[in-house]
Amino acid sequence: VQLVESGGGSVQAGGSLTLSCGVSGSTYSMTLLGWFRQVPGKEREGIASIYIDGRQAYYDNSVEGRFTISTDTAKNTVSLQMNSLKPEDTAVYYCAADAPLSTGAPLSIKRFAFWGQGTQVTVS
Repeated sequence: VQLVESGGGSVQAGGSLTLSCGVSGSTYSMTLLGWFRQVPGKEREGIASIYIDGRQAYYDNSVEGRFTISTDTAKNTVSLQMNSLKPEDTAVYYCAADAPLSTGAPLSIKRFAFWGQGTQVTVS
């Protein structure tokens, strides 16, 4: 399974960015896709996840109401629309996918087995 993020960059506070993640490989066994972020010196944190069929999404309190996660099964992508960005949203953002028999909460690291390389988002 390979995941490749795109769409990161620099934006002013209050602005918007959309991150995309292309998913390829043995995707048939996945059920959940997610977005995490990490700043230096801190643990990677889950901010949004969604079932591949789109039936349910989960958000961390820090982004709920500002970020929207979505999937496009035809294109095998998962996107994160980020609005009303704040300086504290500055981080490296990673997309992730779970694996068969994965356990853990929808925003927990232990739930996810496959990771992208990350894309930097800077809000000033």
